[in-house]
Order: sequence, then structure tokens, then C-alpha cells
Amino acid sequence: MEDYRIVADEISADVEAGRLRPGDRLPPQRRFARERGIANSTAARVYGELVRRGVVVGEVGRGTFVRAGRPPLETALAEPGGATVDLELNFAVLPEQSALVGKALEPLLREDVLTAALRPGSVSGSKQARDAVAGLLAKDGWTPEILFAGSGRQAIAAAIAAFVPMGERLAVEAITYPVVKALAGRLGVQLVPIETDDMGLIPEALEAASVRALYVQPTLHNPLGSTMDEARRVELAETVRRMDIPVIEDGIYTFLRPEVRPFAAYAPERTVFTDSMSKRLAPGLTTGFLAVPAEWRERLAASVRSGGWVAPRFAVEAATRWITGGTLETVERAKRLDAAERQRVTAARLAGFTLRADPRAYHCWWELPEHWRAETFVAAAARRGIAVTPAAAFAVVPGHAPNAIRLAVSSPPLETLGAALDVLAGLASGRPEDAGVD
Repeated sequence: MEDYRIVADEISADVEAGRLRPGDRLPPQRRFARERGIANSTAARVYGELVRRGVVVGEVGRGTFVRAGRPPLETALAEPGGATVDLELNFAVLPEQSALVGKALEPLLREDVLTAALRPGSVSGSKQARDAVAGLLAKDGWTPEILFAGSGRQAIAAAIAAFVPMGERLAVEAITYPVVKALAGRLGVQLVPIETDDMGLIPEALEAASVRALYVQPTLHNPLGSTMDEARRVELAETVRRMDIPVIEDGIYTFLRPEVRPFAAYAPERTVFTDSMSKRLAPGLTTGFLAVPAEWRERLAASVRSGGWVAPRFAVEAATRWITGGTLETVERAKRLDAAERQRVTAARLAGFTLRADPRAYHCWWELPEHWRAETFVAAAARRGIAVTPAAAFAVVPGHAPNAIRLAVSSPPLETLGAALDVLAGLASGRPEDAGVD
């Protein structure tokens, strides 16, 4: 038996014997490694094994906690294998889509076609691939030039690296995508939080900041769910022109609101639009796109290459076939219906609470009752086998997070989602001391 499994067995035994109780926090992995006299990599494998076994649950920005035992059957929350109900990660994979995706790949598996697809990729892709993605993204006269990255995250990283030197400042919404916080840290970039309202980022607040570039989510903002109206987009376009700064637009959820013009259509000469296949199709299909102004093409291509973020050629060829063959359109249409149904379930089960949600989104923002702190609520939910994300994970400034959580509603089966929301509603209606947490 490998060493990491022996250590995982010891921790599991401590939990079984009650020496570690539900809700107890395990040490950070580096400290755990020092205390046990094992390598950091081994400690990471131990924690991963404990998560796999369902002994502990990881909470974004907080740590690793001993989870409660398998939820009672009457809660209807136990998924196959007793896994946690995941309202933390937002990836929708519809039951019927695998057959569609697989069928579209059949021509790519012919020996001659596959041989070509297995050659090294390039940031430019083929003309057919560029045309396919440009056609997918084009809107009302905006037809961009396309570059490819390994994922949407890599596309964002490449754009940040291209425009914001180490030590310089990048404007973001005050509540923003956690991955951007991590990318900025790795790239040595300082994030500058910009105030928002119900329409999203406030242009006047941006203009008061001294920054090198702006990262923004104007459509179905994650986690707030807001979408800028046309007037706000026009105002923001005028602002960034006066400031003479580039804009990195995160368009990952735009497929759920296809009627909305991207911000890039309002300021095409200074906006890099990023997107990927991960939300449109599935998390394992992460080909990323950068829609770029012609004059910035080489600059951004060099950034993708230097970061090691070039998409594999096979992935680009697969994405091209899903787009041109109609598979992607079929899946997106089904996901729009699925998201709307999940929002209806969420609104019904959490009626009476303060929610911010677009009825077409796969996530919502829940402002908790005053008697609950977000971190305490997250821990209480985890003890009931439900993973949710506290606002602190999205806040740019530590200690300035709203008392809220994000619910990602795309992953569980609808019946499981409804049951989990019922549990959370009951939890929120009670008090922390009644839930067994302080």
C-alpha cells in the first residue's frame, strides 16, 4: 500500500473514532506535511484521497474540513457513492450530450484525419477553425480575429500578461471571478477593485482609478448574475477610450444570453474577448478562444506562446467540428432550457430569501439572513453534505466580503438540487447554534 494511503487510513480512523469531529479543520497541507514528516506532494495526495473517500470536504478560500457522515436517506441528498452535493462548481453536463459530442468526433478518428490532428498545435489554428469560432462569436457587425489557447483561464492569463507588467495594476469588479485573483497573484499583478451596482461595473468609479487594463464580466457576472444594459456598455466604452486602456472581457456565460451584444462590439479596437468550450459543452473540453483587434494579434499570440498556453491541435479540430456540425448549437439550446428550469426550482425553494439571479443563469447570489455569517453557513452546509461558496472567495479585498454565498446550480440532478435547496432553506431559517455550529 502506498504511503499516502496509509496516512489517509490513519486520518479516517481518527474520524471514525471521534478524535476528529465533523466540522473540524485539518491543518494547511504544508503544515500537515511538516507534522507528519512527509513530502508536500504526499500531503496533497493524502488530502485528495480523503476527499475522494468523502471523509473531508475542501472549501474555497477556507481550507479542508471533516465532513459529516453520509446524509440520512430521508434528505434525498446522497448521490452515488455518498458524494457531496456540489453547489460550488458550475459545470453543466446534460445526460444526452455525450452521444452528440461523440458522434461529431467520428470523422476525426479516421486514421488520416487523426494523424493530422495529432500534429503540434498553433495559436492561430486553421482557417476553418478561425472561421468557425468567428462565426460563433460574431454579433451585429462585430466579426473578430481569433486566437486559440488551451482553456478560457489560459486565454485570460495570456491577455493579462500581454497588457499588465509585473507590479502594475489591473482593474476588476470588487466581487470577481476567483481564478482571476489567483492568476494576478502568479503574474505579480495588483488587482484594483471597482465599485459595481445592479448593472455591473460603474464607469465613473473606473475612471477614478489608475490602472493599466480592465478585466470585466459584463454578461451574467460570476457570481452576482448582473448583465450590463446597452447604455452602460456605451458609457463604459467611452470611458476606456478616454483612459486609453485595454479591456479583457470574460464572455464565458454569454451563450446563455445570446441576444446580448458583447462589450467588444462597443469597443472593438481595444477589447480582447475570451471564451472557451468548458461551459458551452463540458469541463473536460476546455479549448479557449481570444477574439482580438487586428493590431493586437501578434502581441497576444506571443503572450499565448510564451506562457505555454497554446491549445492542442486535436482539441481545436474537435471544437471546430462541434461548431460547424451543429452539435454545439444543439447543446447550448438545451442548456438554456436547463438553466431556466434550475432557476425556477431555486426561486421556488428559496422563496422569501434575498437572492440575486438572472433567470437564464446557472448560478445565483444569496444574501444570507443577518443571524448567519457566510463562513459559518458554509460549514453548516458542509456538515449536511452540501458544498457552497462563501462571498470571501470572490472579494478582491480580504475582509470586505458581503454576507452572502454563491450557489452553482448546474451540476446535481434536478431532484437532488431541489432537496439540497430545501435543506439550505431550513438551515437559513434556523440559527447557527441550532445547527451545531458556532
